[in-house]
Amino acid sequence: MKKELVIKLAELLKNRKLEKEIRIMEVCGTHTAEFFKTGVKDLFPEKLVLIDGPGCPVCVTPNHYLDRGIEIAKKHNTIVTTFGDMIKVPSSYSSFAKEKAEGMDVRIVYSPMDAIRIAEENPEREVVFFSVGFETTAPSEALAILAAKEKHVKNFSILSGNKLTPPAVEALLNADEVHIDGFIVPGHVSAVIGRAPWNFIAQKFRKPGVISGFEAHDLITGVIMLVDMIEKSDIALKNNYPLVVREEGNKKAVEILYSVFEQSDSEWRGIGVIPGSGLKIKDEYALYDAEKKFPVTPPPVKEHAGCRCGDLLRGLITPPQCPLFGKVCSPENAIGPCMVSGEGPCSAYYKYWRK
Repeated sequence: MKKELVIKLAELLKNRKLEKEIRIMEVCGTHTAEFFKTGVKDLFPEKLVLIDGPGCPVCVTPNHYLDRGIEIAKKHNTIVTTFGDMIKVPSSYSSFAKEKAEGMDVRIVYSPMDAIRIAEENPEREVVFFSVGFETTAPSEALAILAAKEKHVKNFSILSGNKLTPPAVEALLNADEVHIDGFIVPGHVSAVIGRAPWNFIAQKFRKPGVISGFEAHDLITGVIMLVDMIEKSDIALKNNYPLVVREEGNKKAVEILYSVFEQSDSEWRGIGVIPGSGLKIKDEYALYDAEKKFPVTPPPVKEHAGCRCGDLLRGLITPPQCPLFGKVCSPENAIGPCMVSGEGPCSAYYKYWRK
């Protein structure tokens, strides 16, 4: 999109006059970061409020997942493989970064296929991939398990922390803890699952929603569209990212996903257990399920005193309202996952919008 048009759209948003407060929630960690990084959040007119949702997979992963992962690595001397943003996330008592400093074999990978390669290169060691993500990354983990089976790699497994986003949004709306007028719906997730799984926002809860991309012009047009819908009481779920998001989504990716995983109940940080919001590995692939392959009893779960990451993920507060934000909690010394992950709201506020 031409720069002149983006500037014009920016002026339209900035100069928008609202008669009453409008509260919109973005349900994607990438949206969270990009609203601040691009400066679009600074264009919001008076009375337009952005609420952070549970859209960061690292942030919503509860402590007990990491507690179990660290215990597995300690008890079974496994090679730990995971994405970079998981390394510094605090567990109840430690983190992979701290354990690595004390000798644990922890390796950052860029895909689960890298973990399979490590398993092939180390046939005498068990390799566990710590899989935390939403619908966007889960199909690649399913492919990895299928590849490991095909290649007869038996020393590779996954500890699944994968989650599904629509059930979390529905749980927030059912809880009705915070007033939300409309939703900016994740573009990447919708590219996989399509538009239809989000229809409940409009049909059941009578809230409008807009599927948006991630460039500045996507965010600006998405917000303008959503504000128009709210002011006109236009209750619908609209796709403002048609070049990427199809009505039916990516059927092949969904097929691969559910060939290996099945829905299960799952715990979300700050929200609790949400029925049908998790993805567990099917019994037929138990050889590649680290939780079944390496039974352990993790230590009792402990939350970090003062951290309000859970309240933030429910939209109850903004990062500066947490007493730890920018004081004892910073990207260099993160107390909670919302400050660790690049998709976390605390990280976005800290890096791009401290005032």
